[in-house]
Amino acid sequence: MKKIILQTIAALCAFTAVSAQDKGNWGVGPQIGIYTNTGADGAIFGIGATGRYSFTDTWRIQPSLTALCKSGCSVDIAADVQYLFEVASSWDVYPQAGLSANDIGGWSCGINLGAGTDFNVARNWDLSAGFKWMIQTAKWHKNPIIINIGATYRF
Repeated sequence: MKKIILQTIAALCAFTAVSAQDKGNWGVGPQIGIYTNTGADGAIFGIGATGRYSFTDTWRIQPSLTALCKSGCSVDIAADVQYLFEVASSWDVYPQAGLSANDIGGWSCGINLGAGTDFNVARNWDLSAGFKWMIQTAKWHKNPIIINIGATYRF
């Protein structure tokens, strides 16, 4: 009986370690987004890549680079800090804040505020969805709201 209890406890500890956002983990993956409230351009579709680095079990940084599909060449560069709240063993939600630079209507820097969620679909794969509001510093810019969907491979 004691052996079964100890094996059960060991199995639960192993499962918890696999599902946690461990300190020092990296992740990379594709991301798509819809930029709304961009002014005369209307909604803009973006496709890019994101990286993640967990510097503690609950804090991580997420830099991203997104090509914006509009007339001419356009790009959005961002870096956000996220704090993870574990809702279930394979589901996290997070608020995020960060900085960005983009040329949606001429170059501008901004502050990002938002939230998102991650759902673990396999041992090292997460699906993510989130939104952020980009508060632009340039007077002539609108403050876009971005809705992102992506996948991340953790290693």
